[in-house]
Amino acid sequence: MSVEVTRLPSGLRIVSETRKSLQTVAVGMWVDVGARHEPEALNGITHCLEHMLFKGTKSRTARDIAFEIEAVGGQMNAYTSRDNTTYYARVMKDDLALAFDMLSDLLLNSLCDEEELRREKEVILQEIGQALDTPDDVVFDHMQAAAYRDQAIGRSILGLPDVVRSFTSENLLNYLRTNYTASNIVVSAVGNLSHAELVKLAEEKLAALPEGKPSKPAAAVYTGSDIREKRDLEQVHIAAAWPGCSFVDDKYYAMQVYSTILGGGMSSRLFQEVRENRGLAYSVYSFTSSHQDTGLLGIYAGTGPDMAADMMPVIRGEMEALTKGPEGQEFDIALAQLKSGLVMALEATTSRMEQLGRQMLVFDRIIPIEEMITNVEAVTPEDVGQVAKEIVEHPSVSIAVVGGGDLDAITF
Repeated sequence: MSVEVTRLPSGLRIVSETRKSLQTVAVGMWVDVGARHEPEALNGITHCLEHMLFKGTKSRTARDIAFEIEAVGGQMNAYTSRDNTTYYARVMKDDLALAFDMLSDLLLNSLCDEEELRREKEVILQEIGQALDTPDDVVFDHMQAAAYRDQAIGRSILGLPDVVRSFTSENLLNYLRTNYTASNIVVSAVGNLSHAELVKLAEEKLAALPEGKPSKPAAAVYTGSDIREKRDLEQVHIAAAWPGCSFVDDKYYAMQVYSTILGGGMSSRLFQEVRENRGLAYSVYSFTSSHQDTGLLGIYAGTGPDMAADMMPVIRGEMEALTKGPEGQEFDIALAQLKSGLVMALEATTSRMEQLGRQMLVFDRIIPIEEMITNVEAVTPEDVGQVAKEIVEHPSVSIAVVGGGDLDAITF
């Protein structure tokens, strides 16, 4: 396996990893604009534009786009995050040129037709409705809003229904022209391909991209607050978050080890104590969420409304106990989990393509697997204890609760 990076004069970056033993290629175009780049009046437009790029270009109808890629057995899709938007395809190695042509066509020649937009807004409204009917989706949106109150990074990726209804074709095309520029895009590919061929395709198919300037969102500021929504549900869904680490924070890897020990798997403290020993929840885990300038350490738990009051002190107790540092094998288990996860991610072409694209956007370089493993191994038990102490002692926790029972009694 070999990773190569090329930077074109326009600012477009191209990264690939060649694997001659494979018969397929995963290729993606990463646009460095996401929901956190949006003004409040256009909340949800990044996600709406992602949908609309599949609804017709100057040379392809929406039906053409769907049928052309599947006619060769390929797959094409896209997704929007708070930081970026990704369009990608997975095809047989001989169909790379077709996939690249189609992805380029979406980015450069989409029509954003007003009638297509009218229909697609209805689809997005159904997607929003589906998310609102899913309480564990709702609680995470509430948690994000509580952590970053009144900021773009705290708003929903899907947007609010009334805002989505207001979008026009002109809104979408202006947003596209402003943000879909060469300096904001990374082309990433993994599989049986030639890097030189990939660069040639980029030079030919993406030549019309304006150079533009890198998109810079407003700096995130952790605020901390709480949002509690009463619903008639079988369970109460709880998500809590504290300030975590950005991707470039010196404590990033220590935070990953801490989260793994606290609630990262079946051997974790939360799983063993909350679920296995006490039977207080079916689902309980910790997680990290990182961006270039900020991050969160969080905990999710779903339990019966009558059990929440018993569960919360147990979770808090495990967090406080970890301030003394890891015990027994749990530190070594966490390191092993993290290192194996890094290696396993290399073996799936789409996951590796995503990793390369994300690293170029965040770090503007590819981080060798050896460097990542070294960073994990450099974490000490004392580092984990210090991170645990900073979390427990932080004065402001963000709490989101959705469900029944006495929601105000749920606290950390």
